[in-house]
Amino acid sequence: MGRIRVLVVDDHRIFAEALAAALAAEPDVEVGAAGSAAAAERAMERAATEGRPYDVALIDADLGAGGALGPPGAAPPTVRRRPGTESVEEVRRRAVPPLPPPRRPAVPPGVPSPLSSAVPGVPPVGARPDPVRVDQLRTTAPPPDGITLLARLRRAHPGLRAVVLATADDPHRAARALHAGATGWVAKESSLARLLAVVRGVLRDETHLPPALLTGVIRELTTARRDRTESERLVDTLTPREKQILRCMVAGLGRQAVAERLYLSPHTVRTHMQNVLGKLGVHSTLAAVAVARRAGVSPAEPSVPPPPSVAATVERP
Repeated sequence: MGRIRVLVVDDHRIFAEALAAALAAEPDVEVGAAGSAAAAERAMERAATEGRPYDVALIDADLGAGGALGPPGAAPPTVRRRPGTESVEEVRRRAVPPLPPPRRPAVPPGVPSPLSSAVPGVPPVGARPDPVRVDQLRTTAPPPDGITLLARLRRAHPGLRAVVLATADDPHRAARALHAGATGWVAKESSLARLLAVVRGVLRDETHLPPALLTGVIRELTTARRDRTESERLVDTLTPREKQILRCMVAGLGRQAVAERLYLSPHTVRTHMQNVLGKLGVHSTLAAVAVARRAGVSPAEPSVPPPPSVAATVERP
């Protein structure tokens, strides 16, 4: 095995760089770091364009959640490691020191503090209102979490191996990560030696999960498979036209848009939609779409305008 190119993705930039430096101490590992989902996608695209794609992505499961290390005052996790090694979580805590407490302005004796008489929602007397910046008025979609980013990277780069770094062993999230294409789940309290073993293992097409997670993950995957089977059975009761209507619903089309795409009247589409809801045993379009997605129903493709008639293409003398 040649040099291994690893991309560390964590929204604590200092932690990502510190972990990257620790991994880069290995002679056969070359590491990059990204502090956000957008930065990770740019790094992957740039590496692929240069002909040096990343082999493994180490992605924080809590990406986009503010990089919290846990509730204030929480005890540090118990570290299970070999003597002389440093855990991933220890790298984080060393690289990201706690913020100092906020400083309050001194108030002369005998003068009541404006903070003590503040009414919720009303600024204190004499306080200056905070200026509103233009960027605060913009509404943007929240950044994807680590598992959502993992799925996007795997779709864009099928040869990439992805390992999730997690603060807690959560069977539901681990099953979701596996479904998204992850091949490893590593607790942040694990040693760096353990992390390196997982990185090398996933490159051999191995799947690495902590033993304590196996039972819960298998249960989650079995339940998901059972739900999918039931959803597939319900979808199979639909007629070909009703399945066509359902695919349009999955694509997010309304009644009028479906009527125009399928050259049907809105009344006919309404009847078909009601039949779809009844056969799927649901009472709303959103619930029907959820059943369809569990059954693997893909959205309808964009419509193609019909070819012009022969009469329309014949030129008159």
